Amino acid sequence: MPKLLTRQQLAFFDTFGYLCLPGLMSDVIGDVIHAFEQVWTDRGGGHDGKPHDGERRSCIVPFIDQHERLCALLDDPRINGLLVDLLGSDYNYVGSDGNYYAGDTAWHSDGWGKTVRFVKIAFYLDPLTRNTGCLRVIPGSHMLDDRFARVVQDQIRESGRNWGIEGKDLLPGVALETRPGDIAVFNHNLKHAAFGGSARRRMFTINCSQRFPEERIEDFRNYISGHARFWIDRLYGETMVATAGPERRIHLEQGMAHDGHLAGLAAKAKKEMPEPSRG
Repeated sequence: MPKLLTRQQLAFFDTFGYLCLPGLMSDVIGDVIHAFEQVWTDRGGGHDGKPHDGERRSCIVPFIDQHERLCALLDDPRINGLLVDLLGSDYNYVGSDGNYYAGDTAWHSDGWGKTVRFVKIAFYLDPLTRNTGCLRVIPGSHMLDDRFARVVQDQIRESGRNWGIEGKDLLPGVALETRPGDIAVFNHNLKHAAFGGSARRRMFTINCSQRFPEERIEDFRNYISGHARFWIDRLYGETMVATAGPERRIHLEQGMAHDGHLAGLAAKAKKEMPEPSRG
């Protein structure tokens, strides 16, 4: 398979932890937005079957698994090529989330300390600027063995107290302004945030990882366990599996082989939580 990313782009991702690819999916974004809205309509228009109220984030997990057109993004040579370049030809699809965001999202990582590389591909379905909720990142904050990244990890939650700088003014944060059809991809360890967004900001993500070596399978099972908070019994939705051809199944097989414990954990979560997690 021809490489999608240049040597320079791969080096940039390794060093800074993210890439923005303007217009990569602009030719299909209309179909993608239509499918996005159809999923929300089918699920009651908001969180857990309740309309989105504009006060809190509404979230569906897994998301692209709910619609055949969105499942097929994993088969698109551009999305698949990007993932192959960053994770290898046997990468794992490990889930997705669809969202109506409301308000700010504070600085955070999508889990910290992952030694197997995880990446997130983000589709933003409305034009976003630094003042209207675009993705912001702190370049280089993904490196586990880097002193800068460790200090950021330890202190960022109290940036005002520690540095006298509130989240939206944080330097050296970079604002990745996007239009529908642009793609942002970043390492799960990378610190990211959003500020000033509307009460109905549309986006969804595709999460993938390198294939786990056998000696780290328990790490993968622990990652899968975290999905219990969304009240799901399997890592993948029925449509994702039913429409998968041989190529896509390569990226599902390790998850399908190691998610058998998830149903029991989800049942326990349903007894302990008033609703599925919002993120």
